[in-house]
Amino acid sequence: MNDIERAIGSMLVTHLFVEVPEARLTPDDRLRSDLGLDSLGFVELRVQCEDTFGITISDAHFTPENFTSIRTVADLVRTLQGSSLTAGG
Repeated sequence: MNDIERAIGSMLVTHLFVEVPEARLTPDDRLRSDLGLDSLGFVELRVQCEDTFGITISDAHFTPENFTSIRTVADLVRTLQGSSLTAGG
């Protein structure tokens, strides 16, 4: 896993209390079916990502497609970080 995926995995274990050990998480673990995240967990993950990565996840980006797996969340973070760098630079 890359740095963003590792950070998201750490959030899931530390802040969202996913019961899978961090070392066993993979980028393709599905947040709902594999890790048991519920609707409140998805909202908390959104907030944790915004705080940790300095991004804003709009309602338009807060979709099941972007929050399917650790990889899809990491892809969204990279996209939003890139667009904020473009907008700010």
